[in-house]
Amino acid sequence: MSTASYIASRRGMMFVLSSPSGAGKTTMSHKLLALESGITLSVSVTTRVPRPGEVHGRDYYFVDQATFNQMVAGGELLEHALVFDNHYGTPKQHVMGALARGEDVLFDIDWQGTRQLARTCRDDLVSVFILPPSLHELERRLRARAQDSEEVVGFRMQKAAQEISHWQEYDYVIVNDNLEDALVSVQAIVRGERLKRARQPYLQNFIAHLR
Repeated sequence: MSTASYIASRRGMMFVLSSPSGAGKTTMSHKLLALESGITLSVSVTTRVPRPGEVHGRDYYFVDQATFNQMVAGGELLEHALVFDNHYGTPKQHVMGALARGEDVLFDIDWQGTRQLARTCRDDLVSVFILPPSLHELERRLRARAQDSEEVVGFRMQKAAQEISHWQEYDYVIVNDNLEDALVSVQAIVRGERLKRARQPYLQNFIAHLR
């Protein structure tokens, strides 16, 4: 058996990036997907209204509340949470299929969803929390992206402290003072986790083959 055949048997991992809104997790997620092969984005389902430029099926699956409730009741979601008055969840079928094929799946979710994944899929989970360098800088970034009203910015800042309080529940914590430096750290985590012995079940047979 070739080395490639052994490596193909690796099970993928769930790679979670979480942060307060505006701390950089979404930008970092897009850059990570562009730089790293073998990783795919978990597209969440949500009840919120699409923002300008967002595409159904690419950014989110936009559904009404009744459809979301049916998905929850039918066990179709790996995790789900209420965030800023809107419901979000992760469709199970896509994620589990990707892991079985040896693909890593990137999650852009909050602490509530991460906690649920930790309860049900801990062996597959790697979680990273992104912190802003300061609350002042977080507020500046929220205003600079010009996506939200003053009322929404204020609400997001109020929620930031609560979200940050969950940092200890994560495997890794990165301060996003400089986006490129933070991204290098995220890539290092991805590559290091892929090399963990527990994530390379093919090694026993591979080493036996070497002998």
